[in-house]
Amino acid sequence: MRAVIITGGSMTDYSYLRQFIRSDDYIIAADSGYLHAKCLMVTPDVLLGDFDSLAELPEGIPIYRFPAKKNLTDTELAVNFAREQGYRDFLLLGATGSRMDHTLSNILLLSALRPGETGAVVDEHNQIWFTDSELSLSAEPGTLFSLIPLATCEGVTTTNLAYPLHNATLLVGQGVGVSNVVLKSPANVTLSAGALLVMLCKD
Repeated sequence: MRAVIITGGSMTDYSYLRQFIRSDDYIIAADSGYLHAKCLMVTPDVLLGDFDSLAELPEGIPIYRFPAKKNLTDTELAVNFAREQGYRDFLLLGATGSRMDHTLSNILLLSALRPGETGAVVDEHNQIWFTDSELSLSAEPGTLFSLIPLATCEGVTTTNLAYPLHNATLLVGQGVGVSNVVLKSPANVTLSAGALLVMLCKD
């Protein structure tokens, strides 16, 4: 079972993003993410946040209100809440947008997941995961595949990509892992040390 967290970032292609939501997902709307949930035609199981960006609260949905002055973002609160309910798999929608501080914070939440937990950030153009060991992704041939190191990564090896890496070292700030291309599914990456963001991207 998975928790889907819908936040208040940019979201326009609702029909495309709707396909990522499963019927058995536990839906958490974080603050104005509730407006996105309505456009996605899903009813949240829970609504939480400080509600600084949602003028009117709906009825019939459990609401958890937090103070505006707090140390955690609404998205972090939602991840923690889902974790307390026993969920270990997280999908974040509406987590990217014009506010780069929120976008980076939400993406980097993936690197703070605990052992045994998995998660992804998805928007209209990107699917983003984190790994410090190995990851296998189903993807159509021709899909752009990028590796963004968050720390020095050693022993990086990829398969089923146009430009394979074999026991490579990726350094923070270098673009050697950007804009690879999937040849066939699954696209695989392994590493012996470090921390990677793995992205499937489209224009």
